[in-house]
Amino acid sequence: MKYTLLAATIAASLALTACSKPETTSQATPQQTETAPAAKAEIGSFGVDLTARDESVKPGDDFFMYASGTWYNTYELPADKTRFGAFNALADRSEEQVKQIIDDIMASDNLTAEEQLVHDYYKAYMDTDTINAKGITPINPTLADIDSLSSVQELTNFFGQSWLNGSSSPLYAGLWYNRLDPNEYQLSVGVGGLGLPDRDYYLNDSERFVSIREAYVKHIAQMLDFAGVENSAEKAQTILALETKIAEVQWPREKRRDRDLTLNQIERSALADVYPDFNWNTWLDAMGFKAPELNISQPEPVKGVIEIINDTPLADWKTYLTYHTISNNASLLSDDIYMANFDFYGKTLSGQQEPRPRWKRALSAMSGTESLGFAIGKSYVDRFFPESSKTQMAELVENLRAALGERIDNLDWMGAETKVNAKAKLAAFNPKIGYPDEWISFAGLQITDKDLLTNERNIAEFFHAKEIEEELEPTNRERWGMTPQTVNAYYNSSFNEIVFPAAILQPPFFDPNADPAVNYGAIGAVIGHEMGHGFDDQGSKSDAKGIQQNWWTDEDRAAFEAKTDMLAEQYSAYEPIEGNFVNGRNSLGENIGDVGGLSMAYHAYKLSLKGKEAPVIDGLTGDQRFFLAWAQVWKEKRTEQSMLNQLRAGTHSPGRYRALAPRNHDAWYEAFNVQPGDALYLAPEDRVKIW
Repeated sequence: MKYTLLAATIAASLALTACSKPETTSQATPQQTETAPAAKAEIGSFGVDLTARDESVKPGDDFFMYASGTWYNTYELPADKTRFGAFNALADRSEEQVKQIIDDIMASDNLTAEEQLVHDYYKAYMDTDTINAKGITPINPTLADIDSLSSVQELTNFFGQSWLNGSSSPLYAGLWYNRLDPNEYQLSVGVGGLGLPDRDYYLNDSERFVSIREAYVKHIAQMLDFAGVENSAEKAQTILALETKIAEVQWPREKRRDRDLTLNQIERSALADVYPDFNWNTWLDAMGFKAPELNISQPEPVKGVIEIINDTPLADWKTYLTYHTISNNASLLSDDIYMANFDFYGKTLSGQQEPRPRWKRALSAMSGTESLGFAIGKSYVDRFFPESSKTQMAELVENLRAALGERIDNLDWMGAETKVNAKAKLAAFNPKIGYPDEWISFAGLQITDKDLLTNERNIAEFFHAKEIEEELEPTNRERWGMTPQTVNAYYNSSFNEIVFPAAILQPPFFDPNADPAVNYGAIGAVIGHEMGHGFDDQGSKSDAKGIQQNWWTDEDRAAFEAKTDMLAEQYSAYEPIEGNFVNGRNSLGENIGDVGGLSMAYHAYKLSLKGKEAPVIDGLTGDQRFFLAWAQVWKEKRTEQSMLNQLRAGTHSPGRYRALAPRNHDAWYEAFNVQPGDALYLAPEDRVKIW
């Protein structure tokens, strides 16, 4: 399976209870007066939904439930969702906005070339009569190719074509940036090929995971039956056994995060010597990459997978590929195949009771960066993103940059030499806001309104051809890894850039009419979070130019890691599901981003006041509004299955625990009168203060 060119960061959850009412106005002074913002905020009177609070909960016992408990206790999760929170609400809003664009395109007879592509793709996706009539036949040519495989070399070639045929491969390759020279692209090779979310799902022997594996085997057999595979139940067990072997050689996720371990560059000519018994040229030629030099992200696992490829009977691999081809293409096939796939991946694995409406699935399929997402994004920006938001966001970014600069100057654990390098990296941050300055061209892409699978293949070939063309060219620093209509943000260490798509610059994250404390506590902390990724446990391994190299003194690095160890231990104590804890190591980068980003945003908020006292609004001080805005950004409700997926396969802590990041900040204790004995209380020496 092929990586997308740019990785996204940030995505979005302890239930402690108490019965005494918090002293929410204890910090107000008699001289302060009730003041309202000049213009009406979209949410509440100043940007926070006060009705969501549960004031029977002390903030110091459970800040998540204090901030959002009434909402949490009364909200019913829709049958077509596995989680819902502020991110999802805004994503729904963006989706409705995109639907307006699509509806207008479908009703128009005067379309641009790109709009015609969108029109025809959407029409083909919504043509369920044609899709259902075809059943499994659209992938029959691929299934026939699998059935005809007669050697390991032919199998290797098929693995190399998995990017096109929608099948699977235990080895994947994706074009990324050369971490030692970000001006170059480089092919990165890793290990994949699993049908369950993480290796833990294969290797954990608790009852929960045993039951999931049993359901997985039944699901595999059902999918094989669509292709008329004989002895499907027995062959399903064979696939589980094969994937278990792959899982056994994979690194745990926290190890895969380590950029020191995953940087292993090698000349193509040396591959056969270091990683023997695999026909690298056959595999790479099937993808079309020239790859004079590669990076092997997981050396030992790659060697282990090569051994599995050679030791596993070809018949077993053919069964494996048949299943994954059906499953991976299920969303493009008839409803009976799609629903069989949904019953396992939606219901069993995620707790989703009903599929999303087809029009929403269509929008999701066509909105990615390697689909028609940027063609839609142009219209989205024109219609829904005011330039004033971009200007205000740019000002916020610079305020956060100034705040972090002051904080670096005042760090008591970092020496002068490292501070110079840290400030250089901060100064070099390149913010991208709203939308790309250069839009990609879709010239040459062929889309039909009659054949959904053909459209998917054409799109895959179109973007793959672009990568082949660009592989040996200088990297394109204007490229975006998210479309404007995406509710998210990310940091790209190779370009030292922070990127904020247009769709996230809406309430509750950003509202030009909201109280400044709210904007700083919401989008300000998100900006700080992305800046924080440049200085987290892994992002801090790249310098101001995006080159992976050490810019720290040994003493400062040791002091930094002592703090990150404390944070990892803190988050690892959270237990959302009995026996299943947050992985404080795997989520460490995101947790550093949250805790550090909140510090930067609070500092910037205080700078914005220019020494004046913030007004009290609706009985809440500026500091209280700041931290409430943060907590409500991370409000969420999710199925237990979705929570398990997040704990095992996600890099973020669940939103419920992200809302608790303020317990590391002294100002939060003062704002909400948090005292020793409160469940979330940390002694001053136990509060993790990094950035």
